[in-house]
Amino acid sequence: MEYQFRPIGKKCAATGEDLAPGSLCHSVLVERNGELVRLDYSEQGWTGPPEGALGVWKCVVPTPAEVRHEPLDTNALMRCFEQLTEEASPAREGLRYILALLLVKKRRLRLDGSRADGDLEYLQLAGAQGEGAYEVRDLNPSDEDVQQWQRELNVYLASEWNPGSEAA
Repeated sequence: MEYQFRPIGKKCAATGEDLAPGSLCHSVLVERNGELVRLDYSEQGWTGPPEGALGVWKCVVPTPAEVRHEPLDTNALMRCFEQLTEEASPAREGLRYILALLLVKKRRLRLDGSRADGDLEYLQLAGAQGEGAYEVRDLNPSDEDVQQWQRELNVYLASEWNPGSEAA
């Protein structure tokens, strides 16, 4: 089952003040009148999760430029992944890793297992529509690495990769 709730709000649920871009935000899911409601709190307004909280997490308030990106359909993202796989550029290994995880989350790729090669671990993936086997090195990234690669992937998708082109 997939749950839907709104993206990060603009105001602190406790103080009513604007959530500053780049600041740490505490987010909480609560049930109200049978619906999931997201509440966002600034550091100053955070006193801990309210009673009955169903989920609690921290995030960074996005800057206005990061707020909205045109979503690409999963088939377009898959073509982009295949293109990165063909390029096999070590400089884009992080992008490929993040894109692979995104496609697994969107159920366009599935994780079939993993294999070790010395000190390295590889994720073994297959396309949900029968595309061939793929291996992506498990980079075990830090949170900072993930955020950096996500930013790079957004730039790559927006500027270098043409979603209208078909993979050969």
